Amino acid sequence: MFLRNAWYVGAWGTEVGRQNLLRRTLLNEPVMFWRQEDGTPVALADKCAHRHAPLSAGQLVGDAIECPYHGLTYDASGACIRVPGQSTVPPNCRVHSYPVVERYQWIWVWMGDPALANPDDIEDFHWMDHPEWRAKGELMHLKANYKLLVENLLDLSHLSFIHKTTLGTNAVAETPMQFDRSDRHVTVTRWIMDSPAPPFFQKAGGFTPEEHVDRWQHITWTPPAFVRLDIGSARANTGAVDGDRSQGFTMRNLNAITPETEKTTHYFWAQAHDFRIDEPWITDLLVQNIHEAFLEDLWIIGLQQENVDSGTTLPRIDINHDGGGLQAIRNLDRMIAEENNPAVAQAAE
Repeated sequence: MFLRNAWYVGAWGTEVGRQNLLRRTLLNEPVMFWRQEDGTPVALADKCAHRHAPLSAGQLVGDAIECPYHGLTYDASGACIRVPGQSTVPPNCRVHSYPVVERYQWIWVWMGDPALANPDDIEDFHWMDHPEWRAKGELMHLKANYKLLVENLLDLSHLSFIHKTTLGTNAVAETPMQFDRSDRHVTVTRWIMDSPAPPFFQKAGGFTPEEHVDRWQHITWTPPAFVRLDIGSARANTGAVDGDRSQGFTMRNLNAITPETEKTTHYFWAQAHDFRIDEPWITDLLVQNIHEAFLEDLWIIGLQQENVDSGTTLPRIDINHDGGGLQAIRNLDRMIAEENNPAVAQAAE
């Protein structure tokens, strides 16, 4: 179900501190986060080795965590360093410690073999803290499988229907996409030429309802479930194959999707822009509009999941707009299969 040897976003940096220990289920595993006294983030399995009580209900003692049930104490590496009432600690008394890195305002956690965790493999979300960009986002909860959200973000034809009052116009669904794919990415590109700007773009770019724009959607998926959207629009340059981006505005919609369980998902996202970055209200306006649109996405995807769970055996029918999502999920499923059966992957090489 999940690719384990990969970095996932486990929390916003602002969620993790010393006063309130954070418990979060990731890939069906209970994980707890806290910060050491020097600010370094820590992630341990939220399950005491003794009787499996949640450590997140306990308390910090310096840089160690004390179990709320019987007082066993663990250091940041997950090793038990104290058992009340006895001078020795039982052999192998420890809890799993997850590699963590704080980067791009997020706490990243490696859910697989710790020996394979390389911080250089963390996905690039540099727009989150680049001085020439301003970014802000949130965590939302999706009551559905994470792959449905990946498909949603790679097929923006739904903007014409789910988001018709905010992000979409009829031209989006009527415009075909181009695809680029490798074993580690899928990119979908769509240019919507000489068409009315949707309400959100009118607010962001200062376009009037009567003006036509050239609008672009450049969307890239990378495993396990990161989707970056390069979106924007410029006043229409009628007759050009692709519009002139320099005459408009650009935004990045940044999505880090982390499975909670097979049927629930943590949705970390942020909106970044490189125009009017000295005006915080612009950032707030962009984020609020995207938040409202994403609530519509979570609503329809949640209904999808309900139908999946109903046991209906009808096959899914694919259309042209599904191309990006299909390619991404095939890549991901292949990687999961190879991770679960290394002999098959080696034979394929």
